[in-house]
Amino acid sequence: MQKLRAGIIGATGMVGQRFITLLENHPMFTPTVFAASPRNAGRKYSEAVEGRWKLDTPIPEYALDMIMCDAADVEKVSSMCDFVFCAVDMKKDEIRALEEAYAAYGTPVVSNNSANRWTPDVPMVIPEINPSHLEVIKYQRERLGTKRGFIAVKPNCSIQSYVPALTPLLRFGVEKVAVCTYQAISGAGKTFREMPEIIDNVIPYIGGEEEKSEREPLRIWGSVKDGTIIARSDITITAQCIRVPVSNGHLAATFVKFGDNKPSKEEIINIWKSSGGVDLPSAPKHFLHYFEEDNRPQTKLDRDLEHGMAISLGRLREDTIFDYKFVGLSHNTLRGAAGGAVLIAELLTKEGYITQR
Repeated sequence: MQKLRAGIIGATGMVGQRFITLLENHPMFTPTVFAASPRNAGRKYSEAVEGRWKLDTPIPEYALDMIMCDAADVEKVSSMCDFVFCAVDMKKDEIRALEEAYAAYGTPVVSNNSANRWTPDVPMVIPEINPSHLEVIKYQRERLGTKRGFIAVKPNCSIQSYVPALTPLLRFGVEKVAVCTYQAISGAGKTFREMPEIIDNVIPYIGGEEEKSEREPLRIWGSVKDGTIIARSDITITAQCIRVPVSNGHLAATFVKFGDNKPSKEEIINIWKSSGGVDLPSAPKHFLHYFEEDNRPQTKLDRDLEHGMAISLGRLREDTIFDYKFVGLSHNTLRGAAGGAVLIAELLTKEGYITQR
């Protein structure tokens, strides 16, 4: 099959940089256009990110001389690709308007941004969990007046550390969840050089993160009705989100309470170990990994498991207030950001939502 042409909007930021590295030699997509703010339009990509490349790996060779476009030039960018990834740093209303402009023009948008996560007919997807939510795209297309364009989004990076573990346990009647996330500085698009205040420090507040952590899982677990996604209302989640001096990887200490159908510890571990994945190029072979060691998962040791796309779990044990507690870990800029969006694009392509223009 001929590769689809991918655009990257917001190509100069940390997530945009991840997209650029992940799409090098991708089996389904080839990046053909980079876009960002007007000040970078017309410049080579290497010039636009000079002194601002944030990843440990060097800029891929193919990207160095790519000429940047203005992200606001919807017609020009769209003419150069079949769909776009979006990871821009703008106000939410501006992001919403930009993504809808691309979608209405007939260009599918796979977004890393939060602006459209609660738009009723925009699917927010973790491919291994809720692929059925893609069916709202047909209703979104009707609203936007397009036969080809649409917006699909990935959820918040931190919920990837615990939602995949809780999802197969919903059958036992999950009632309450408490979670505390310990989040890497790359979640703020920063490196240690750019965020010296985090060294030897912990910051107990990340703006907007706790609200996302409490609400977004309920939408992921929701259902499609009358062309919109209805979030669950029978589960209560409370969250605290803390910034810690770690480069990559979000760790979650999670507590869960069931109703009358409490599973055994052995049942839970067996369910996790047998949880199936999806047959897509970027998907991990095993979605959920459970570590028996008391001191695992560890952020530095386990965040890159299966190219950073697997979820690491450990320390499952009974709790004195809730029924159980456990620790989860995910790589926030791979599974939680660019890698998760690439995985969604692969699913959308497989299901026929993204096609050649």
